[in-house]
Amino acid sequence: MTSTDGSTGPDPAEDGDPDGTAVQVVTEAERSEEEATPQQAAAASPELMANSLAEYSRIWVRRVRSGESGALPVVIGLVLIVAYFQFKSSLFLSAGNLVNLITQAAFIMTLGMAEVFVLLLGEIDLSAGYNAALGATIMAWLLTSSVPWWVAVLAGLAFSAVFAGLEGVIITTLNVPSFVVTLAGYLAGFGLLIYFIDTAAPGSGGTIRLSNSIITDIEGGSLSPAAGWIVMIVAVVLAGVYMLTRDSRRRANNLAAPPVSVTILKIALMAIAGVVVVLICNTNRGVGFTVLEGVPWVVLVVLVLLVLWTTLLNRTRFGRYVYAIGGNAEAARRAGINLRRIRVVAFALCGLTAGVTGIIYTSFLGSISNNVNGGQLVLFAVAAAVIGGTSLFGGRGRMLGAVLGGLVVAVIYNGLLLLGFGAAAQNIWTAVVLLAAVTVDSLSRRGSTTR
Repeated sequence: MTSTDGSTGPDPAEDGDPDGTAVQVVTEAERSEEEATPQQAAAASPELMANSLAEYSRIWVRRVRSGESGALPVVIGLVLIVAYFQFKSSLFLSAGNLVNLITQAAFIMTLGMAEVFVLLLGEIDLSAGYNAALGATIMAWLLTSSVPWWVAVLAGLAFSAVFAGLEGVIITTLNVPSFVVTLAGYLAGFGLLIYFIDTAAPGSGGTIRLSNSIITDIEGGSLSPAAGWIVMIVAVVLAGVYMLTRDSRRRANNLAAPPVSVTILKIALMAIAGVVVVLICNTNRGVGFTVLEGVPWVVLVVLVLLVLWTTLLNRTRFGRYVYAIGGNAEAARRAGINLRRIRVVAFALCGLTAGVTGIIYTSFLGSISNNVNGGQLVLFAVAAAVIGGTSLFGGRGRMLGAVLGGLVVAVIYNGLLLLGFGAAAQNIWTAVVLLAAVTVDSLSRRGSTTR
């Protein structure tokens, strides 16, 4: 159904509300949320409750004690893990290793972001790993046929989005658990991967090698040092102007907004993080007379994806519906939300993001083969999302958490590799961190329910 403002909203007839009263309830709720005074919005977050930085800090500490810790546990855990590996190996925090760590973590971060879409609904996509490989295979196949690189990329992304979207249709139409449907997609994806590669490159040993420099440069190429500084400064300035303008506009309309000092602190932290990343990446990592410096292109890809999906979930009606369904699907249905449509779109977005992951992964390896371990990739993705604070029960999680969780997984593997440990220790320690994250999430939910 199309609303008067041209946006597409839920169809009340499809969810048992032929007279449209449920849609009216949702519209009134959204209007009340947007027009809430600071006092009415006080329960939302410390940003809306506080009038100063000191008050914000007190409220934030109180929320952490009550179980709403957000990304704090993963940040603390990441700092402790990094400190341990640096203590055990002085090479860990070297510029060369940190940049390698970023490039190694990129595909785990993006696939973790893909899983966030379905985990927020209380679902799961076990086929995301092989779906990513299928999208990359379609892209590489077309590139061998002299198709323009951007057409090949779009085709690969479209295939992955449609593949996951069809799974969403089956789940919502037949009311089959997503675990079963995506497990079938996992097996079918593995079979299709073998078939596609054998068809595209017969006699190649099951491997299609990339020859397009634009795709390989995603992981292997870098911005110039000057370009890295320019991009970082522009990004921080644009983000700062947006945040200050948004808050000013809300105050002018008597709406709740965070204190100016809090917003300025966030901008300062973004600037500090940007400066640190650019300084590390601009350090010469080459050996001998080789000069290797600059921010890898994949960093920009991950940041753009993070901004887009965070905006989609936090600033749009679709995002509010996703959180509502994950929090209480029956209440969301009674409020007029089209559960089927939102779930199918969420699975399609998961597939689209998996397609981006496949391109990054192929760029990292320089090829795509039928030896891709799709099962391990999807387990890393779920681990990244859960470690980053996304609840397996649905309704809670952020894209930034998946990025941080993916970084944790990559740090564990990178650090243990530097210490000379093999795959056994890497998997065991990743399992320990994942179990700790799930335990924190479970205890947090139990404490919040009790209170």
